[in-house]
Amino acid sequence: MLGPTTGVPNGRGGLLGSGTNAPMYTSTFFEKETQHQSLERFEGRVAAALDIDQSSRVFEIPQPPDRGRSRTLSRTGRRCVQPPTTIWQDGQWTNDDFSPILDAPQLRDDFYCSVLAYCHTSHTLAVGLHNRVYLWSEETGVQYPRMEENRQSTYVTSLSFSSTQGGSSILAIGRNSGQISLWSLFDESDRFQSQQPNAVACLSFKPVTTRRESEHLGTIVSTEELLVGDEVGVVYYYSIEWGSAAEDQRWHGAMHLMAKIDIHTQQICGLAWSPEGDYFATGGNDNVCCLFDTRDILTPPPVPLVSGPLNTLMTGFIPNFVPNAPTHETLGSMLSSGSHPHNTLPDGIIRPFRSTYLPGQDGLMLHITDGRQRHKWLHSAAVKAIAFCPWQRGLVATGGGSNDRAIHFFHAHSGASLATIAVQAQVTSLIWSTTRREIAATFGYAQPEHPYRIAVFSWPDCRQVVAIPWVGDIRALYAIPYPGGPNEATRQRVEGGRWWSRTAEEGCIVVASSDESVKFHEVWSEARKSTGGNAGLLGGSDILESLEGIDKDGVEVIR
Repeated sequence: MLGPTTGVPNGRGGLLGSGTNAPMYTSTFFEKETQHQSLERFEGRVAAALDIDQSSRVFEIPQPPDRGRSRTLSRTGRRCVQPPTTIWQDGQWTNDDFSPILDAPQLRDDFYCSVLAYCHTSHTLAVGLHNRVYLWSEETGVQYPRMEENRQSTYVTSLSFSSTQGGSSILAIGRNSGQISLWSLFDESDRFQSQQPNAVACLSFKPVTTRRESEHLGTIVSTEELLVGDEVGVVYYYSIEWGSAAEDQRWHGAMHLMAKIDIHTQQICGLAWSPEGDYFATGGNDNVCCLFDTRDILTPPPVPLVSGPLNTLMTGFIPNFVPNAPTHETLGSMLSSGSHPHNTLPDGIIRPFRSTYLPGQDGLMLHITDGRQRHKWLHSAAVKAIAFCPWQRGLVATGGGSNDRAIHFFHAHSGASLATIAVQAQVTSLIWSTTRREIAATFGYAQPEHPYRIAVFSWPDCRQVVAIPWVGDIRALYAIPYPGGPNEATRQRVEGGRWWSRTAEEGCIVVASSDESVKFHEVWSEARKSTGGNAGLLGGSDILESLEGIDKDGVEVIR
């Protein structure tokens, strides 16, 4: 088994990542502490031993420590995420019934689960707790969507919201039973269920819509696209047309399987899209991250790889799609009888689902095998954290697990390794700032042990600018960006002029923690760096920067 990425002297006092020509940097977690830092760590240990909620003091909440969290019993008698009203003002929580921590009982302590998702359309945070999904927003507090009850033995493994551009607020819910539910926040119940052949490991909606021909209307419409990764390493690529009740109450929409990507040899751990949706990346427990060109993947080869009737498209099981509408058959009877899934409309018309679809290639499902990926990047552990830079095209970051303990930067077009940062910890999430040249990382198990669970690094100099320690052995399992601080959008102007809040403009991050809580963290540093197309953003390579249209001032460029 490969060990963690090591540094090789470059002859100029620096290091290169082993096996690459890219510079390697190290975090400053183990630098000698100042007296103030040492005192803070001591106070933290004392607070943990005495069960004192330090957030009550840090965030100036005028209440006893035992009321530091807003708590309400769920339907099972356990506490659930419940801040009924919250106000985030001037960078701090000011409501006397709230702390920056939301209780999340039965939040699964699992590196492989990604159970947070945020909907920009509806301003709602979704959290998966055991076999249920809870929704939270500043306006409505906690909601429990009325979806079909699942067995206690199943649990939510991944959540993802559809694109803001589509405006449908579709929440995809994956479970270890292999079931996927698609439910819009505007609907009373889930609209589609897909039974996968294996446990669902992770989900990711494309961040923009795609124009495709409608099965129902016969015209070009905007569709959503969804990646589904399972526990055996297969990624399924779906196109989803979401029917509008205003257009036709009898038709719910369609869910088409467009491609099966069969490259990874172990469980899929991470999925990510570029901001424009032209690239996507897959990370696996086989220590590999693969980059795909979306247009290339969906272009049929000269000779179809798979064709024919539905029941001979693939050897083995193909996922079936079951709409939540009156039908004559259950999923179980369809699988046992071998009949095709169908959608029965209220007027009795049965519309078959075409479970494979590609524009111009009706009845064809693409089977993508090794060699079709644009790049394959090897790591020393599972790859869960993947993030495309929102302000520099072609820049992508990945994070390795416990045996890798590093953040890696690559150029999407060429596949070149740009830099590596050794962080001495399992990387569970990566989040780029949208307003500055910085990237935030969250950590699970650390080795050697250190208390830092969140850190921010600048780019391209890879300098550690923020490090946030957590008390005890709590780990950050997964994190997503959160726009603004809660309720920043509803704040009033201050007396005598217009208010300004750095958190309102730059947002914070939401972290799922191993202590069954969800934490809000303001992480971006005070000093801002422009996110414009400056030289050096792609590791200082003149060739790579010219490919992305970045020219250095005062340097003659030969083309």
